[in-house]
Amino acid sequence: MNESTGIALIAPSGYAADTDAIERAIVGLQQQGYRVIRHYAAEEREERFAASDAVRIAHLHAAASDPDVEIVLSLRGGYGLSRILPQLDWPMLAASGKRFVGHSDFTAFQLGLLTQTGAVSFAGPMLCDDFTREPASAFTHAHFWQCLTSPQTVLRVEQDDSPAVNTAGILWGGNLAMVAHLVGSPYLPRIEGGILFLEDINEHPFRVERMLLQLLHAGVLATQSAIVLGDFSGYRLSDIDNGFCFASMLARLRATLPMPVLTGLPFGHIVDKVTLPVGAPATLRGGAQGWTLSVAGYPFLPQR
Repeated sequence: MNESTGIALIAPSGYAADTDAIERAIVGLQQQGYRVIRHYAAEEREERFAASDAVRIAHLHAAASDPDVEIVLSLRGGYGLSRILPQLDWPMLAASGKRFVGHSDFTAFQLGLLTQTGAVSFAGPMLCDDFTREPASAFTHAHFWQCLTSPQTVLRVEQDDSPAVNTAGILWGGNLAMVAHLVGSPYLPRIEGGILFLEDINEHPFRVERMLLQLLHAGVLATQSAIVLGDFSGYRLSDIDNGFCFASMLARLRATLPMPVLTGLPFGHIVDKVTLPVGAPATLRGGAQGWTLSVAGYPFLPQR
C-alpha cells in the first residue's frame, strides 16, 4: 500500500484523553505514506463518549460513505457502541466495502455487521494504544498490514498440552464481555460449526467462567466446533479464591464442553496482537505441541 490508501479514523465509543499522542500517531501514519481522514472531532466529546450518539452514528456513516477511504480504524474502545447498534445503516456499511478494524467494544459493531449482513470485518489494532504506543509493536503492525494485504493469513502457535483439533468453520468472536452482552439480541451471529475466539481484560476467572457458562446455557457454544482463547489478564486473585484460578477454570471448561478449547492466541488487550478476519472461513488444526489457524476468503487490499 502507498499514499493512495485512505485510513478513516472513527470514534464510535470512548474518547481519547491524550490528544498529543493521537496527533503523533496520525503523523506517523502520514509519514508512512497513508492518507488519514478524521471522521471524528476531539472537541465533540460528551460525558464518557467521543460525541453524542447521533454524532457518532453520523461519523461512522460518513466514513463508510467516503470514497477516499479503504480502511476504517477505530480510535479506541471503552463503551458506546451498544447504544447505537439499532440506528446503524447495516446494508450501507456492508455495501461500502470498507475494511472496519478494531477490538474491545468494537466487537459489538463487528458481530452486528456479521449478523445483519454477513460482511467480514477485522479484529485488530486501534489507534489507541496500538499506534500511539512508544515504541510501537513491530509484530502488531506487521501482522496487521500482512493480513489486510494478503488473501490468506496463517497463524502458528506453540502451546504445550494443547488438545487435538482438526476442524473448519467461520471464524468469529472478539471480546468475551461483548459477546455475552449480545446474547438474545439481533446482533449476535447464529453460526453453526464456528471457530469462536475470545479475549478480555480485568475479568477475574470466575467472571470469565460465568460469561462462558452464559454462552453455554444460551446454546451458543453447543454449535461451535472449537473455542480459541486469547489474552485474559489484568485480574487479581485473592485469598478467598482458595486455589480457584484461570488454570483450574480452564481445566473444568475442557472437562465440561464438548469441543476443544485452545489457548495461546496472541490477541486481546496486549501489546503484540494479531489481526483476525471476523466472519471469514478458517481451518484449525493442531495437537499436543500447538496449533495452526488459517483464514482466507476475506476482502483484502491488493498491494500496489
